Amino acid sequence: MFKLFRGFSVTAIAVLLSFSLCGLSEAASITGAGGTAIYPVLSKWAEAYKQKMNTEVNYQPIGSGGGIAQIKAKTVAFANSDKPLKPEELKQANLVQFPIVIIGITPVVNIPNVAAGQMILDGKALADIYLGKIKKWNDPAIQTLNPNLKLPDTQITVVHRSDGSGTTFNFADYLGKMSPEWKSKVGADTSVQWPTGVGGKGNAGVAAYVQQVAGSIGYVEYAYAIENKSIYTKMKNHDGQVVSPDLSTFEAAAKGADFTNAQDFYLILTDQPGANSWPISAATYILVRKDSPKNQNDEVLKFVTWCMSNGQNRAKSLSYVPLPEKTVQMIQSYYKKQLGM
Repeated sequence: MFKLFRGFSVTAIAVLLSFSLCGLSEAASITGAGGTAIYPVLSKWAEAYKQKMNTEVNYQPIGSGGGIAQIKAKTVAFANSDKPLKPEELKQANLVQFPIVIIGITPVVNIPNVAAGQMILDGKALADIYLGKIKKWNDPAIQTLNPNLKLPDTQITVVHRSDGSGTTFNFADYLGKMSPEWKSKVGADTSVQWPTGVGGKGNAGVAAYVQQVAGSIGYVEYAYAIENKSIYTKMKNHDGQVVSPDLSTFEAAAKGADFTNAQDFYLILTDQPGANSWPISAATYILVRKDSPKNQNDEVLKFVTWCMSNGQNRAKSLSYVPLPEKTVQMIQSYYKKQLGM
């Protein structure tokens, strides 16, 4: 063996250098999967968290249905879903869930000479479009809501999600509240039997499809509408007021989110009352397994706690509504109790 640097061998130095470099380069890692609605803010959180905490969050935006399936199959450390699971399903699957932000879901359209925020829709017209009953943009039901718009005599192309989606669950839940026919024929779930239309994968897929197809309509989480410069519509809400999708109307709807008596935070927020409430709002949830290794759950909850404490400005900048401090404290008490922390 060659000797170098006061008796240290080349081999010994190589081993020491290897350990040193590993210590510098290796970061903790958390795996997650689920909804695409949260991805714009979650990716920003993950980027900042890695810089601050040297922990990498690898999240697959595959849709809420896929996330639920993966956390049940124990292939990820956490999942995200815009559809809350009922307490009995959580118990059966050995899961806990809690909200992390409030989202807004908005219709987006591609109609010649119609700009963002010009068109008004209500729940009944939206349900009839997705039922395939309203087939053209100049249908009297739409024209009556938009007397100042010259709407074309063109066919409507309905765009919906092709994957299991919490955005779909909340959108379909809202349509069911607006239309007894929708509720009885279609219902609400992460996947439904669509009466008409074509499917796009994820919020990004729906937004892209609508941009490409003249005469189309879809529904996306608001951050995707802004990111893609989509033509979003206004909506007539529960109180009969016409509102635009933005942080203020999502916050108004979020005021109805009283989680105090909601077992396992199970709460649906569509069609909230209030003159300024956006009608298609939802809480988006984190799912964690009770039987995952303690160190794994600790890493997930450190990340979640950081997001709720330090990520609020990033959330607001993308028009996600952070949870009130009182709700955050409830959530922290809940998961500490449920996960034995």
